[in-house]
Amino acid sequence: MIRRAGPGDTASLVDFNQKMALETEGKALDTDVLTKGVSAVFTDPKKGFYIVAEEEARIVGGLMVTFEWSDWRNKWFWWIQSVYIVPEARGRGIYRKLYDFVKEAAGPESNVCGFRLYVERENVNAQKVYEQVGMKESVYFMFEEYN
Repeated sequence: MIRRAGPGDTASLVDFNQKMALETEGKALDTDVLTKGVSAVFTDPKKGFYIVAEEEARIVGGLMVTFEWSDWRNKWFWWIQSVYIVPEARGRGIYRKLYDFVKEAAGPESNVCGFRLYVERENVNAQKVYEQVGMKESVYFMFEEYN
């Protein structure tokens, strides 16, 4: 079952984010900061929303959607972030189900022009999954600066 997440899913989402950061970037995230960050999404819908996948009453995957305004299109891009599927559920189409749910949620929103995500360059397996669901590599590079 795929559904929108709620505050009761915070612990699972924090756990998924910690595991994803460690697995993909070798980073250990601060639990307190991360818990506050996840909780902030539930208290302020402008920040985005989470989607989770459940099997036998156990959350096996999730992602977050945030929003980017496109002045060129006069519409929103929905950014998919914090994607994590528990290892034992990988390869079973969980991401496809999550992504289809996101696209369906955007359907009634006539102001959504597309979906974007970023992925580690070395994460070839994830890139293949994203291509399999119809996403394409962007023509843009991402630059950033931390403060």
